[in-house]
Amino acid sequence: MLSLLQPDVLARAESLGLAARQVVEGLRVGDHRSPFRGFSVEFVQHREYVPGDDIRHIDWKGYGRTERYTIKQYEQETNFIGHLLVDGSNSMRYGDGTQNKLAYAKLLAASLSYLIVKQRDSVALRVFDQQFRTELPASSQMGHVQTICRELEALQPAEKTGMGSLLEQFADQVSRRGLVFLISDCFDDLEPLLKGLRHIRFRGHEVILFHIVHRDEVEFPLDGNIRFIDLEGEEQLMTRPHLLRPAYLRAMQAFLKDLERGCDGSRIEYFRMSTDRPMTAALGAYLVRRLQMTGR
Repeated sequence: MLSLLQPDVLARAESLGLAARQVVEGLRVGDHRSPFRGFSVEFVQHREYVPGDDIRHIDWKGYGRTERYTIKQYEQETNFIGHLLVDGSNSMRYGDGTQNKLAYAKLLAASLSYLIVKQRDSVALRVFDQQFRTELPASSQMGHVQTICRELEALQPAEKTGMGSLLEQFADQVSRRGLVFLISDCFDDLEPLLKGLRHIRFRGHEVILFHIVHRDEVEFPLDGNIRFIDLEGEEQLMTRPHLLRPAYLRAMQAFLKDLERGCDGSRIEYFRMSTDRPMTAALGAYLVRRLQMTGR
C-alpha cells in the first residue's frame, strides 16, 4: 500500500462513506453493485450511528447485546464520478513535514480517491497551478488509485495559482454531472475563484471546496525578526510580525468570511482543514457532517 493511503484514515472514511447529496447523472443506475451507503437490497455491514441518521435503520438487536448504536448498511446500485482538483501551486509549499499544505492536500486527495473507488464509483484527477498540469481520466478500478497516488507522490509545486479561468474551463469540458472536490489554499483573487465555482455549480455538479490552511496563516503566532518571502513571486519583507499582526488578522478573517459566505450563497459546500489536525479526525468530521446533511 502506498504511503499516501494510511490505514487509520481509510478505515475511518470507509466506516462513514461518501454519498452524493443531489441527483447526479448515473447515480444509482450503474451497472455494478456498490457498498454505497444505502438501505436496500443486500446487507453488507454495520457502522456506528451518528446524529442525523434515520433511527429506523438502527440495529436494535445489536444494541441489546452491546448497548452500542449501530446502523445496518446494504449494497445498492450506484455510479457517480468524483473529480479531484488539486492545487499544485507554489503557495502550497508552506509548512514542514505532515503540516505542509501540499502534503496534506495529497493525503486528502489520495484518501478520497480510495474511498470513491472502494464504493465502486469512478474518480478523476486534475492537478493545476496556472494551468492543468496533470489530467487523469475517470476510472473505477482500484489500480487507478495507485496511479493517482503515484502522480501525487511525484507532484512538486510550481508557478502561481490561477484558478478562476481553469475552473470555468473545467465546467465547459465536463458535461456529465458529478461531484467536484476542489482542494486548495485558495490564495487567489476571490471573485474569479467564486465565479469559476459558480460556473461548475451552474453546470449541475455538486461542488465541495476543501480549504487547506496552515495554523500560522490563520493565527499569525510568529515573533522576532522574520524575513517573509512571497512563494509565488520575488518579493521579500524583513519585519517584526507583532507590528503586522492586528492588520494581518483583520485581513485574513475578512478573507475567510468572504470565501465562506460566497460558497454558501452559491450552494457550494465549504469545509476548512487546518494542517495541524490529523487527517483521520479532519476527514472523519467532514464525512460525519455530510451524513447529517444528507439525513442518511
